[in-house]
Amino acid sequence: MDTLSYKTVSANKSTADKQWLLIDAEGEILGRFASKVAKLLRGKHKPSFTPHADCGDNVIVINAEKIQMTGNKWDEKKYLRYTGYPGGQRTTTVKQLLDKDPARIVEKAIKGMLPKNRLGAELFRNLKVNVGSEHGQEAQKPTVFNLKDFK
Repeated sequence: MDTLSYKTVSANKSTADKQWLLIDAEGEILGRFASKVAKLLRGKHKPSFTPHADCGDNVIVINAEKIQMTGNKWDEKKYLRYTGYPGGQRTTTVKQLLDKDPARIVEKAIKGMLPKNRLGAELFRNLKVNVGSEHGQEAQKPTVFNLKDFK
């Protein structure tokens, strides 16, 4: 019997089958949307998923300003940051961040669902979030991905 058929094949950067996916965020709930996109970035939807390698797809998100939230999160959800100085804790609500930079809301939600290590930072570079329906990645020929069909 051939013993090579029992080998587990691990994907790596050179053998990963990476694709470009285009996802529309219009009308999507932020947390549910972010968890699905994080799965796509990580590659968990592929049979060749390898936990320690970047085998996920490149994702382009359009219409980031049309994302939805449930409940009173537009007014009550706060993002905290610290300047590094005493008394330097700053808070921002989602509504303020939407006025300033709508793409940051989606980016922060997706980044929080990725691993907190070098792999997570590498996976986050595979994400492009755009305000509006225009994006600059036409040369990659992204395929439109419907998140309604994705679990």
